[in-house]
Amino acid sequence: MRQRSHFLIPLLLLCVDVCVVRGLRLLQLSKLLPSPSLVTLWAGALTRAGLLLVTATSCGGDLSWASSLSVLCLHLPVYVGLLSGMGWSTEEEVWGWHSWERLLQGYAVTAVAWVYWSQYVSLWTSTSAKEKPKEDIESSLRRRLIGFMRPYVGRFVIVLILVLLSSYGEMAVPLYTGRVTDWITNQEAPDAFYEAIMIMGAMTAASAVQEFIGDLVYISTMRRIHTAVQNAVFQAVLKQDIAFFDATTTGELVSRITKDTDDMSEALSEKLSLVMWYTARFFFLLYFMTMQSWKLTLLSCMGLPIIWVIPKFIGRFSQTLSVKIQESVAKANQVATETFSCIKTVKSFANEDGETERYRQAMEDTYALHKIQAAIYGVTTSANSLSTLAMKVCILYYGGMLVTRGTVSSGALVSFVLYELQFASAVEAFMHSYPEVRKAVGASEKIFEYLDRKPRVPPEGTLAPENLEGHVEFKNVTFAYSENTDDDSLVLKNVSLEIKPGRITALVGLNRSGKSTCIKLLERFYQPQSGEILLDGLPLQSYKDLYLRHKIAVVSQECLLFARPVWENIKYACDASDDDMYRAARLASAHNFITALSKGYDTDAGEKGAQLSGGQRQRIAIARALIRRPKVLILDNATSDLDTENEHQVHQALLSQGKECSVLLISNKMSVAKKADHIVVLHNGTVEAEGCHDELLKRGGRYAELVTKEAH
Repeated sequence: MRQRSHFLIPLLLLCVDVCVVRGLRLLQLSKLLPSPSLVTLWAGALTRAGLLLVTATSCGGDLSWASSLSVLCLHLPVYVGLLSGMGWSTEEEVWGWHSWERLLQGYAVTAVAWVYWSQYVSLWTSTSAKEKPKEDIESSLRRRLIGFMRPYVGRFVIVLILVLLSSYGEMAVPLYTGRVTDWITNQEAPDAFYEAIMIMGAMTAASAVQEFIGDLVYISTMRRIHTAVQNAVFQAVLKQDIAFFDATTTGELVSRITKDTDDMSEALSEKLSLVMWYTARFFFLLYFMTMQSWKLTLLSCMGLPIIWVIPKFIGRFSQTLSVKIQESVAKANQVATETFSCIKTVKSFANEDGETERYRQAMEDTYALHKIQAAIYGVTTSANSLSTLAMKVCILYYGGMLVTRGTVSSGALVSFVLYELQFASAVEAFMHSYPEVRKAVGASEKIFEYLDRKPRVPPEGTLAPENLEGHVEFKNVTFAYSENTDDDSLVLKNVSLEIKPGRITALVGLNRSGKSTCIKLLERFYQPQSGEILLDGLPLQSYKDLYLRHKIAVVSQECLLFARPVWENIKYACDASDDDMYRAARLASAHNFITALSKGYDTDAGEKGAQLSGGQRQRIAIARALIRRPKVLILDNATSDLDTENEHQVHQALLSQGKECSVLLISNKMSVAKKADHIVVLHNGTVEAEGCHDELLKRGGRYAELVTKEAH
């Protein structure tokens, strides 16, 4: 019912207004009102406004109608008063206030005023609580983007100067075209035509050169900014905690770092440039249009608020849609990334069609959003074209009237029309470019989420001692991967164990007993809910992160290598000599097979080490750990893919290496664990027993069961 009143009240007011205007006209014709003058014009306008205001309030309209009604009734008296004060003739306006032409003009002016008020004034002064956070977020994103541009402020000043000079030079052609028209009409100054052509040519050439240099400087600067943003995002992602990577898919990360930054950079490099260039043209055109005819300029400006409403609405919707498209593309990228990374599994189960269907469905979702985006673009283009065409027709009609009255010359009208054509093009280009800039802001939202996200890790320590023994102690450590800390979710429960320098300590137990979790805590990927981990008697979090990464080396069962030469994989993030590399490779029983490869140490390992066998990957990974000469060496089933001979060689090397550091050995093979100096048995997150192999066998219990089962 309330929605219907929004249409009924304006319709009722329109009927009342027409009746009031015609009624006042009849009273004037019957001599009941004085002859038309500025005073009677004001009196009639106030009477009209009062009656309409009473009608609006009695029909349930609020006082927001007052602004529109005041414009409708008072714009003509104000306009006539301004003309009279400037010494212009107002006879036509005073006598024709009641005509259908003036009545329709009043409705048009009211519509423009209402649009301008509702979209610009009331939006700024009475933004709802729901919209404010969104505006604040967008403003914050803009400030962050400007922050990346701040180091290049000198370049942008140069670009701005070139933009102003180039835009001013483009004004020569319409100006001198109008003057040439007047010269031809008056048949005066015969050489003026050639002089005008020379001036137009020189200014146009200078403008083109300035625009070229400005574009070159601007685009090169924006590419620098794009590189800086992409590097910053990549660095921010790498600094996140492991839990972040557990919860975020690889496809989404790659999409954010590459596509989102590319979209943002493209929009800023191209569209922001257009906004800047056409904004400068806009003000120069407005100035020269006013010089030709302020009346025609006023008529042109009356249509601008309506035209500007379109990019404002579309910009908001495009920004929201842009975020949805990015999320959809990220999902599609994740499907592709996951499929290609597990291609052997896909082919083993002959599920190529199934994965293709998953990817097709993801792309269909993206396509549906792109269709909406295309529809929005089509509506925007059509609305822009219709609005600019209507404005051109009105200007030609009114300009012709001014020429016939002798108010402006024919040359001035020609110049104005040429300026107005550029003016409309500038506005139209701005309307196309502005939503794209808003889209860039929308694309940056996810980027800055990564940049602003603080890793959920404790503050980095300050310790980096020259000498480290490698003595590790777990003291009553309790840990759960989720925030829920009830007994069912706890992975470790009051675990206390010790890893001493110069000996090999083995962790054994069934799957999900907590062995790998101990390693993740020791690497400081996660933090225990209670208890503490000590390194040489000091809390683990008191050490510098980079220091720990060099002193603690981990070799896991899944030894992933990089698609780089073997030597680069072994020396990864370690400044070591070739002799150190050969020593580590020999200790890992890898030197002989590496030298037998086609290119030796220069052989490419392939993606994730796919060019090598599982055992070869493990030995290279062990060499990668040993080259650091760590003080704590962790082997998590690191020899599971080795044959008996190579496994024996590696363990012999580790036994000799164990004299220089603390070795934590995790293995599902009891034959491997029994070689350790000290064995800790974990079960359901608790330490069930510990001691050497012979002691644990004598005690019986779970360790003896595991040894017996393996023997059989």
